[in-house]
Amino acid sequence: MGSARLGAIAIDCPDPVALADFYKNVLGLEVALSSDELVVLSGADVFLTFERVAEHVPPTWPAATVSKQLHLDLAVADLDAEEARIIACGAAKADVQPRPDQWRVLIDPAGHPFCITTLLP
Repeated sequence: MGSARLGAIAIDCPDPVALADFYKNVLGLEVALSSDELVVLSGADVFLTFERVAEHVPPTWPAATVSKQLHLDLAVADLDAEEARIIACGAAKADVQPRPDQWRVLIDPAGHPFCITTLLP
């Protein structure tokens, strides 16, 4: 067995400071490092990093015009309460909701879709 482990998940975006602030508020994480080009959040099992990409084009999910390169699934206890709280933090609810009784698709301020679900531990 190797000694490699997942250390961070990096998210490309046009404004790392703004997007990191959104996820900091949603997930209750702390800023470990911050610059105009890179913000690192800590407080979970892995770092969540936000990196500036000048020509970033947000995904067009569910249309495949611009594919989603990655999305986060966030475990929650109450879908309705967390959906309302996260939307108040700046997310938008996606028009398409494949299984809204089990998970909800939201869109972060940079246009990335992510899910909240009660199906994860």
